[in-house]
Amino acid sequence: MTTSPTLDGIRDAEIVPLYRRWRVQTFAVTWIIYAGFYFTRQAFSVAKLGILEDPVLSTTLSKSVLANLDAAYLAAYAAGQFVWGAMSDRFGPRRVLLGGLAVSAVVALLMGLLPALVFLAPLMILQGLAQSTGWSGTLTNMAQFFTISERGRILGLWSTNYAFGGLAAAPFLGWIAYSVFDDWRVAFFTGAAVVGVIILITLRFQRNSPKDVGLPEIEAFRAELHEPAPVGDVTDEDRDMAQPTTSAWQTYRTVLGNKMVITLGLTYFLLKPARYAILLWGPVIVAERLTGASNLTAITVPIAFGVAGVLAPILLGQISDRVFKAKRIPACVISLVILVAALVLFTPLTAMQNVWIMVAVLFVIGLTLYGADAMVSCVSAVDFGTSKHAGAASGIINGCGSVGAIFGGLLPGYLGTTALFYGFAGAAAVAALILLPHWNRVPSTD
Repeated sequence: MTTSPTLDGIRDAEIVPLYRRWRVQTFAVTWIIYAGFYFTRQAFSVAKLGILEDPVLSTTLSKSVLANLDAAYLAAYAAGQFVWGAMSDRFGPRRVLLGGLAVSAVVALLMGLLPALVFLAPLMILQGLAQSTGWSGTLTNMAQFFTISERGRILGLWSTNYAFGGLAAAPFLGWIAYSVFDDWRVAFFTGAAVVGVIILITLRFQRNSPKDVGLPEIEAFRAELHEPAPVGDVTDEDRDMAQPTTSAWQTYRTVLGNKMVITLGLTYFLLKPARYAILLWGPVIVAERLTGASNLTAITVPIAFGVAGVLAPILLGQISDRVFKAKRIPACVISLVILVAALVLFTPLTAMQNVWIMVAVLFVIGLTLYGADAMVSCVSAVDFGTSKHAGAASGIINGCGSVGAIFGGLLPGYLGTTALFYGFAGAAAVAALILLPHWNRVPSTD
C-alpha cells in the first residue's frame, strides 16, 4: 500500500500513529496532573475535622474562621484563573503547570508545619494561586491534540479527573492521617508527597503541543481526516475566536468580547458554589445531618458524590456528541433541570437519618451537578475557545465559577443546610434558563 505526501512532508502512515501516541500520552498525563492537584487541595478539608477537635487550635480556628480561610483560598483561586489561562495560551502550559505543582506541594508542607492563623491565611492564598494553574493549563494542552467532533466524549472521559481527585484524595488523606498516624497534620504532608511524584511525571511525559514533537497543528490534522464540522448557529464572534492573536491584551479582548464565553462564565458562577460546598464541607454536612455518625462515616459517605462525578462527564459527553451532534448546551440544560429537583429534595430526604438515603441523594446530585459542570467548564470552554484561545476561555469561565465557589466555601460556615441547598437549587434553575436560548449554538471550526 502506498501513501501520498501530506502535511509538512510527513506521510499519513507516519502522522496517524504518532498523533495517536501523543494523544494518549497527553490525555493520561494531563488527567494525572489535574487529579493530583486535589491531593494538596483536599488536605485542608480533611484536616478540618482534627483541627475542630484540637483543644488548643479550635479556640482560634473555629468553624467560621475555617470558612473564612476557605474563602481566602477560593478568592485567590478565582483571581489566578483569569491570569494563568492566557499565560498558558501565550507561553505554553508546561511552565505554568510545573510552577503551580511545585508551589502547591511546598505550601502544603508549610501548612502542616505552621498551623497558626497568622501563617495559614497567606498560605491559603498561595495555595489558591498555585491550584489555579491546573485547569486552564491542562485544558490548553488537551485542546492542541483533540478535534471538536470528538471532544464531548474525549473531554467527558478526561474531565473525570476532578471528580476522581475529589473522590480519592479525601478518603486517602483521611485514612493516612487518622487511621495510620492519628495526626491531622499528616494529611498535608501526604498530599505534598503525591504532588511531588506528579511533578516528576510531568517533567518526563508532558509536552505543550503537536508542534513540539514534530506534528502538524490539530486544525490541519482535522482537515486531513476530512472531519465534518458540527451543524448549528455560528456567530462572527465565534469565528474571531478561531483566529490567532498576537498579544495577551488582544487575547483578552477577543475572548471577553465573545458573548458565549460570558454566558458560560455566568452559568458557572451559579453552579460552582454547590459543588465546592459539598467538596469542602461534605464531611461536616454529613456529620450534622446524620446524628451520631463517626468521623470515618462522615468522610466516606460523600464518596457517593465523587463516584457520580466520575460517571457524569462520561455520560453527558457521549450524549452531547452522539445524540446532539457536538452541541453541548442541550445536555447541560437537561442535567440542570434534574439537579434542581435533587437539591430541593435533599433536606426532607436526609431528615430520615438513613445513611443509604444520604448516599443516594448525594449520588444523584453528583451525577447531575458534575455533568453540567463538565459541559460548561471543560467541553464548551474548549469548543468555544478553540485551540487558539482554549486557555483564556477556560480560565475566564472557570474564574467566574471560582468567584461563585467562594460562596461554596464560605456559606456552609454561616447557613443551615436547608437554606443552603434551597439556595443552590434556585441558582441551578437560573443557570438552566440562561443557557436555554443557546440550545442550538455551536463554535466555529474555521
